[in-house]
Amino acid sequence: MCADAVLPETPLLEPLLKELRPKLHRYCARMSGSAIDGEDIVQEALLKAVQAQSKVGGVKNPQAWLFRIAHNAALDFLRGRSRIEVTSDPEALESIPDNHTPEKQWAAMSSLHTLMGLPTVQRSAVILMDVLGLSLHEISEILEASLPATKSALHRGRTQLQELAAAGEQAAAPVLAQSERARLEHYIEKFNAREFESLREMLCEDVQLELVNHTRMKGAHEVGTYFGNYARTENWRCIPGMVDGQPAILVLDPRQSPEPVTYFVLLSWASERVQDIRDFRYARYVMESAEVTRV
Repeated sequence: MCADAVLPETPLLEPLLKELRPKLHRYCARMSGSAIDGEDIVQEALLKAVQAQSKVGGVKNPQAWLFRIAHNAALDFLRGRSRIEVTSDPEALESIPDNHTPEKQWAAMSSLHTLMGLPTVQRSAVILMDVLGLSLHEISEILEASLPATKSALHRGRTQLQELAAAGEQAAAPVLAQSERARLEHYIEKFNAREFESLREMLCEDVQLELVNHTRMKGAHEVGTYFGNYARTENWRCIPGMVDGQPAILVLDPRQSPEPVTYFVLLSWASERVQDIRDFRYARYVMESAEVTRV
């Protein structure tokens, strides 16, 4: 996108958001340490962008504007979950001489867990430059910092990321509890057998469904139609697994060998009934950042 492009009027904003959504998710997932949380942040950021667009009028650099909204939404998320101390103190961006030689870019190779070891400002600068390829000027605009301060944050973040990678710190392997495994396996057995009427009987009356980046449904009658879409397609097979440490249904593509995980579905339960379904079939960009474990 050209730096001097101007944000379009609201009717044309939707195509722009659709185009940038995968990049916004890559950023938010790495800022939050979770592909799932990253999608929540993206949704919040896009809602704020739509609400703000009518007030701000023309925006010279739409990409930087949207990333700044996503950046602030990510910081709000981190503050709300008390996961990390988040600061906007200008001293956190204190400038240092930019006299280092180009360093190997570690961000694209690093796990979400490793990136979470960086302070938020440094993490943001490294992700925006080394994962998403934004310019220093765009990053300084997003961070609302001076160019020297942005260079400083990038240099410090790259250096610390290399140290974290060299230390080889790894997150503990996720463990699927036996009770959760039993519920997932029962649901998956019915799903793979296309016994959708049995699955409809497992729904709470007030069940909610989110087909991420597509539509929402509520109530057992409306959500029951969701299974009909799967009945009409052949490009899936489900197994139990974990995504970012959460129990999940992993959806494989049986047309390929070996079968890749193409997306996932999250369930929440009320007793032994399904309370919420979150299906990422239409948001497969999330898989680029998700940490997936077959169990």
